[in-house]
Amino acid sequence: MTAVLSVWLHAEPLLTNVANRQTLSLAGTWSYIIDPYETGYFNYRREPYDQQKEPSTSAYFMNHHPRDKAELVEYDFEKSPTMAIPGDWNSQKENLSFYEGTVWFRRSFDYAKRAPDRRVFVHFGAVNTRAEVYLNGVKLGVHEGGFTPFNFEVTSLLRPANNFLVVKVDNTRRADAVPTTSTDWWNYGGITREVTLIEEPSTYIRDYLVQLKKGSLNTIAGFIQLDGTRGEEDVVVEIPALAIKHTARASSGKATFEFTHEKIEHWSPERPRLYEVFVTTQHQRLRDEIGFRSISVDGPNIVLNGKSIFLRGISIHDENAQRGARAFSEADALVSLTWAKELGCNYVRLAHYPHNENIIRMADKMGLLVWEEIPVYWTVDFLSAAALASAKAQLAEAMTRDRNRASIIIWSVANETPPSEARHEFLRQLIRQVRSFDSTRLVSAALERRDAPGDPTTQLLDDRIGDELDVVAFNQYIGWYGGKPEDAPKVKWVIRFNKPVIVSEFGADALQGLHGSRDERWTEEYQEHLYEQTILMLGNIPNLRGVSPWILADFRSPRRVLPGIQDGWNRKGLISNRGIKKKAFFTLKRYYEEKARLSQ
Repeated sequence: MTAVLSVWLHAEPLLTNVANRQTLSLAGTWSYIIDPYETGYFNYRREPYDQQKEPSTSAYFMNHHPRDKAELVEYDFEKSPTMAIPGDWNSQKENLSFYEGTVWFRRSFDYAKRAPDRRVFVHFGAVNTRAEVYLNGVKLGVHEGGFTPFNFEVTSLLRPANNFLVVKVDNTRRADAVPTTSTDWWNYGGITREVTLIEEPSTYIRDYLVQLKKGSLNTIAGFIQLDGTRGEEDVVVEIPALAIKHTARASSGKATFEFTHEKIEHWSPERPRLYEVFVTTQHQRLRDEIGFRSISVDGPNIVLNGKSIFLRGISIHDENAQRGARAFSEADALVSLTWAKELGCNYVRLAHYPHNENIIRMADKMGLLVWEEIPVYWTVDFLSAAALASAKAQLAEAMTRDRNRASIIIWSVANETPPSEARHEFLRQLIRQVRSFDSTRLVSAALERRDAPGDPTTQLLDDRIGDELDVVAFNQYIGWYGGKPEDAPKVKWVIRFNKPVIVSEFGADALQGLHGSRDERWTEEYQEHLYEQTILMLGNIPNLRGVSPWILADFRSPRRVLPGIQDGWNRKGLISNRGIKKKAFFTLKRYYEEKARLSQ
């Protein structure tokens, strides 16, 4: 078996709204080979096989089988173990629980196109962290970033039968990566979200934006991006429930549009109205469900559809706590968001990276506002051009996928990053990218507070990157990582920004079922008491317009090793990894019920 050497490509422009296209899922059982020495990628001189004119049959991506009994081949996907994809390897295979390194995956399939001139793409919802993708022995390209989607065109490589897709997945943590080596969540390796073949006409709709124009409650504006067009052509945007059928002219593949309707029912947490929207060309018709709402700031207020709102939130990891596994399905999303609604939330902070698309679309349907974040977390190398390029790419991919979702109101560019000139410039570039990419939403970052010089009872929020943000957010753990819970209500807060403020994190660990006095760490009573004292403190914070305590459910973390208490779990969840609510859940629920009553 031979293969023509492919050009080393990075992922291609992203196709959006995958679920409503002509697709074939490649979910199911995939064969895998664990390769800690990367034997299937390098020869013994550490030379990559895929950069040779004739890749060796020793390269795992060749999926080679011996021609006769004398040929030496030291791997065989057919005889290798299997696992379910999408899914992480850590939770599926006990021997891979802590594994970080390379695993090769292979999926064989047949495929017949609907017509000869149609184009086919392979789309990955996410692969953690670095993916090198091959089809039928030919390299399609590389993608870095474990939480964002990517795709490659495979039209010329597909065969009617016996195709094999091979993915080299490497979740090794690196100092120059985003996120970097130090995090507080499980480094789930694998093809963690859906893999899909997408079939498109020769001229197809790649991307579009259909949202309320910034500053307006009745003007819808946006664009449609076509690929493969050779000239000008009409594109139609339809919203049947509003009797709208607007035609725009695409030139050089892109059409822009703007139209007004006086009776748009605005999306809100109380009434999450979604409209059926169709984007149509002479070649294709795509359907979506889109809500229309405005979001802005006015001094210290967050303004939704012209009305000030308080964000009653909770932070969430993209993990199914009861399985101890990376979340990916609609069922996983429903569990988390149902818990959030039971808590009384109108808002969720999806930390610390882009979550799977199912949870964003379900938030649209359930009426939960969303903070979406990229993993610029803790100690990123802010002087690294590679790290900045990675952060920008992940930000662009997340925003491209999700910018038609009404639920998303905040793009966050960082969490708990130490101030420095290099960090400021790094974040400034990301903030500028957000504003150029999407001017209709707000920009924030989870910052850190600091003690006033010589006075720990006064807390300062004066990180100068706050000047660049629409909403100033900060994390604080008074009573857990310093002081006692009773100290919290005594703190004086000095915030130098006349902007909306969100307490993006607070909390304490508690092992569900462990009871004792309110002064005894790790007990439900301690966590409950800390929440009670922190809620008293919240009333002293100037311009407070939202909170998202840490965190909805216990989650896995190798940093958390205390035997009998943590055992590899961060226990700050209000719900245990067995799905049982702790006492602090009900404390926060009562606070949110009162906030909701006062806002009526």
